[in-house]
Amino acid sequence: MTGTGGTVAPHVLLVDDEQAILDGLAPFLERSGVRVSTAADGEAALATHARTPADILVCDVLMPRLDGRALVRRLRADGDWTPVVLLTQVGESYERSAALEEGADDYLNKPFDPLELLARVRAVLRRAVPGVPSLTASDVLVSGGLRVDRAARRATLDGRPVALTPKASLLLDYLMTHPSELLTRERLLSALWGFESMVTTRAVDHRVAEIRRVLADDPAEPRFVETVPAGGYRFCGEVRRGGRA
Repeated sequence: MTGTGGTVAPHVLLVDDEQAILDGLAPFLERSGVRVSTAADGEAALATHARTPADILVCDVLMPRLDGRALVRRLRADGDWTPVVLLTQVGESYERSAALEEGADDYLNKPFDPLELLARVRAVLRRAVPGVPSLTASDVLVSGGLRVDRAARRATLDGRPVALTPKASLLLDYLMTHPSELLTRERLLSALWGFESMVTTRAVDHRVAEIRRVLADDPAEPRFVETVPAGGYRFCGEVRRGGRA
């Protein structure tokens, strides 16, 4: 299958043990211009991916035989850095942060809008470099003078330690692993707080203000976090993988 302009359509491997999801989502993705293969669990996904490598996996977390997080760990242990988007019904913040720390590139809470999933898939593919670990697989992220040690939950700016609250630290991590991508407040709330829709809270704005204050980031001339009017936030600094100090 080719996309617009004669380009080869990306190949998505959709993995879920619920047949209704495969039956509904696969045709939608195909109509949207991607090639789709399906698998009913993690073991079947590994076999399918070995026969016909996918450009990205969209994978449920809770499955028999081999669950989504275990599938990510197997791929990464084998040196396979094919992007993975996890689909989960688990709302605990630990599960959300663990999904990224174990090497997933993004995750989406069920139930979800198929258009949102398609947008996430396209965004992850834009960031991905074939054969190269993604930013979400890096222990250290660097942007200018900002260095974030994700494993140690430590950040420095121009060599000096900076202190962030746990939620602000998670927010900075999410922003930096999705550079140049517009992240709405609703998406950030869902990803980091577990809220499914925007409610009467300015939790995201408060944590962004904390990040800016700690990093001395002027919102009028941002080095790190940019406000997108009527949109949300974007990490505007260039982000690269860093090595251990």
